[in-house]
Amino acid sequence: MSPELVALLVKSFWETCYMVLASTVLASLIGIPLGIILTVTRKDHILPNAAINGILGAIVNATRSTPFIILMVAIIPVTRILVGSSIGTTAAIVPLTISAAPFIARIIESSLLEIDHGVIEASQAMGASPMQIIRKVLLPESLHSIVLGITLAIISLIGYSAMAGALGGGGLGDLAIRYGYQRFQTEVMVTTVIVLIVMVQAMQSLGNFCSRKLNKSKL
Repeated sequence: MSPELVALLVKSFWETCYMVLASTVLASLIGIPLGIILTVTRKDHILPNAAINGILGAIVNATRSTPFIILMVAIIPVTRILVGSSIGTTAAIVPLTISAAPFIARIIESSLLEIDHGVIEASQAMGASPMQIIRKVLLPESLHSIVLGITLAIISLIGYSAMAGALGGGGLGDLAIRYGYQRFQTEVMVTTVIVLIVMVQAMQSLGNFCSRKLNKSKL
C-alpha cells in the first residue's frame, strides 16, 4: 500500500478504537445498573417488583431485537440532538451505545443469577441491606463472569463499528467501503479485515486473562 493509504489505515484504526472505547464506557454506565435492577427485581430476589422488571425487560428486549443498521438510521434525529450531527465518528457512538447497553444489561443479569441463592440468603440473615448485598456479594462474586460478558460486548461493538462505516461513521468500516469496495483496492479490504480480526483476538485474549485472574483471586 502507498504511504497515504497506510496513514488512512492508522487514522481509521484509532477512530475505531475511539468509537469502541467510548461506546463501551457509556453502554456500561447504562447497562450495569440496568442489569442489576433487572436481577434484584425478579420474583424471589432481594427487591421483587414485577412491574419494574416487566417494563425494563420489555424495553431491553425491544432494543436488542432491532438490527443495528436499522437502529442507526431510526435514531438519526436523536443523534443530531445529542452531538449536532448524524455523520462521523462521534455521531456513531450514540447508536453504538444504545445498541450495546441492553446487551450488557442482560450479560450482568445472567452473571448475577449464577450466584448461589444461599449466599444471598445468608447475607440477609446477617442483616445486610439490599445495597450492601449488591456491592459486597453480587458484584464481587460475579466479577469474573461480568468481565467475560463485557469482553463479548466489546467484540460485538468492534463489528458494529465496522457496519457504522457504511453510513458515514468513519473508522475501519468506512475505509473498507470507500477504498476496498468502491475503488476496488483489494489490499485495503484484506488489510482492514486482518486488523479487525487481530483486534477481536486481542480483546478476547485479554478478557479471558482478566477473568481467570479474578476467578483465581476469589478462590
